[in-house]
Amino acid sequence: MLSRLASLAVHRRRLVLILSTVGFILITAVSGPVMNVLSAGGYTDPDAESSVASDILEDRFDTGEPDFILLVTPRQGTVDDPETARVGRELTEELRDQDGVASVTSYWSGRRSADLRAEDRKAALVLARLSGDDTRAEKTAKKIAPKLTGERDGVRVVSGGGTEANRQASERVEKDLLRAEGVAVPITLVLLVLVFGSGMAALLPLAVAGVSIVGSLALLTVIAQFAPVSVFATNLTTALGLGLAIDYSLFIVSRYREERGKGRDNATALRISMTTAGRTVLFSSLTVLLSLAALLVFPLYYLTSFAYAGIGVVLFAVLGALVVLPALLALIGDRIDKFDLGAALRRRRKPEATEDGFWHRLATGVMRRPWPVLTVVLLALAVLVAPFTQASYGLPDDRSMAKDADAAVVGQALREDFPSLAGAGLDIVLDGRLPDDRALSGYAQRVSRVAGIERVDTATGSFAEGRQVAPPVPGAEKAFTDGKGAWMSAKTETEPYSEAGEKMVADVRGISPPSGTDAKVAGLAAGYVDTMDALLAALPYALLIIGVLTFVLLFLFTGSVLIPVKAIVLNLLSLTATFGAMVFVFQDGHLRWLVGDFTVTGQIDVTTPILMFCIIFGLSMDYEVFLLSRIREEYDRTGDNTLAVAHGLESTGRLITAAAGLLALFFIALISAGFTPVKILGLGTALAILMDAAVIRGLLVPAFMRLAGRANWWAPAPLRTVYRKFGFHHEAPPEPATAQADAREPAQPAAR
Repeated sequence: MLSRLASLAVHRRRLVLILSTVGFILITAVSGPVMNVLSAGGYTDPDAESSVASDILEDRFDTGEPDFILLVTPRQGTVDDPETARVGRELTEELRDQDGVASVTSYWSGRRSADLRAEDRKAALVLARLSGDDTRAEKTAKKIAPKLTGERDGVRVVSGGGTEANRQASERVEKDLLRAEGVAVPITLVLLVLVFGSGMAALLPLAVAGVSIVGSLALLTVIAQFAPVSVFATNLTTALGLGLAIDYSLFIVSRYREERGKGRDNATALRISMTTAGRTVLFSSLTVLLSLAALLVFPLYYLTSFAYAGIGVVLFAVLGALVVLPALLALIGDRIDKFDLGAALRRRRKPEATEDGFWHRLATGVMRRPWPVLTVVLLALAVLVAPFTQASYGLPDDRSMAKDADAAVVGQALREDFPSLAGAGLDIVLDGRLPDDRALSGYAQRVSRVAGIERVDTATGSFAEGRQVAPPVPGAEKAFTDGKGAWMSAKTETEPYSEAGEKMVADVRGISPPSGTDAKVAGLAAGYVDTMDALLAALPYALLIIGVLTFVLLFLFTGSVLIPVKAIVLNLLSLTATFGAMVFVFQDGHLRWLVGDFTVTGQIDVTTPILMFCIIFGLSMDYEVFLLSRIREEYDRTGDNTLAVAHGLESTGRLITAAAGLLALFFIALISAGFTPVKILGLGTALAILMDAAVIRGLLVPAFMRLAGRANWWAPAPLRTVYRKFGFHHEAPPEPATAQADAREPAQPAAR
């Protein structure tokens, strides 16, 4: 297939490029509105108990937690001053009149609740619940926030709440991404010229990247018409799209130049490049795609959105590398070295890997003393792994944003001045039938005894510490009951993303509800518990998919049982070291002078390690396949394990390091984002990529392969039969016509 693609690229290159251009224009048009159809959020399981309870509250009781909050702060005086009270009432009515607003309450409407006023009377709240799903609610927030916030007659109004925080985070990420690209792209262009050696060659990965990035954005746009897609997936699209374009282009172009340097004509060099480097790119892309596809098993659309983006990036990157790039190479031909900055250097460089190259010397040096190298490197990685054992997890909230963001200001005010609202409490739905007053009161009393619950309000009154403390308020029966059941509101000041919050939810769910009813608990703490349960339930399947398919693919690629196991173990080691470093920085709050200021909560976003695992594991396998392809090719030619490892590292070490450095640059640029999970993703992925390219490939792989010797290539007889029938066989390219025709049989395995 790849040989035919090479032939098509040579003989129909203009047609291929014309059709590619037309296709690029079409997908560009499709991808245009992408930022308008994506959503923030997606951190909850829609089928979880807390989500079902929230839906019942909204659909049947027309209630739920407020997700749009206005913090009203007078410049002088208190919230009870006449002028401030007038502004508060106007804000309340104006907000109530907006389309998409389901309900509104405030300190200045009806009975003045002390819960909605700061103790020092310097601030008060207007609370609203927006109707519709996440996407619709965010559109409503986007429309009404500018109308209601700002300065009003000496009163400062800022907006926050869950939906508004998601909207602000979405807009901030979009701006941060443009700023990161503005910094990273010019630097990348300069480095591309240095890495590829000429201005003409440096343009080739940009063509592949354009196809990959725009194609993936078009795919996200289409998917968003049928399912929610997170805006944060665009961060992966740009960085991974450019990274894979550089990886694949660098590998194919380097092989093409190598074959041209041997005296082969353009068509032959391109055919050999496609059947060797091109096949490796195709195989490598499968490992990346499968690692990212594992995110599809999780029920959170925040994670599945990254799967959509990653799959799109890989598919279009392969399309660009195996269709567009060969056509461009066929068209450019010898002009690939135009604007060449390193022609003199390459003329002095021998076409084959030499024994005096840096990577060759490094590999042979490591293989002379594999045990000391292993010991030192593993001890260093263990130091990085240590903090990971103390990891604590939460979900993103307003504290994940920059401290000066409006939603962050509102969130901090809630925690400091409105503690009864900061925890958001628990809402408990009793579904199935309407319990009688005695049963309802008895259940409310038992709930009020749970540690962390301050008060329980329901149709029969208010309860605290196991007894009724207040009669029902007027209209309570209508508000808390319908013909099919009832609900109650449990007030709490417990931090929802904490062990205390988890225990509180477990204790409430452990109370037997009234006969004939089914209790469902909603609220931030309940949502956190359900999200953790959903992630833990899906995680084994994701790991199984990645582990088994990676093992199968690497076995088919190498014919070895040991090499896939070695690759998986080393990747897990580097990943846990990376996670440990992220805990040290973002959970413990170190190095803020380096990564930019952020709010230290003592936790890291629980979804980020899962996301990083799938991304980094795929990229690590990408580099593993590149390295193994040259090692296996040399081993098949010579049968010498040590020589094959040294040759493979010399042939690919510079390419892998250069590609990793360029990809890391884009992820490093994400550290400037004003959203902590994006910072973690940027720094963690960059660190893991560089660690993998330098430490894993440069030190641990040669050491392990030297110690294993011939066992590297061992497989039991039944699996050898499978490999012969279905495996990827590394055929050495024929010698050029100008070389001596010494058709040698493949060497038998050497003893070392």
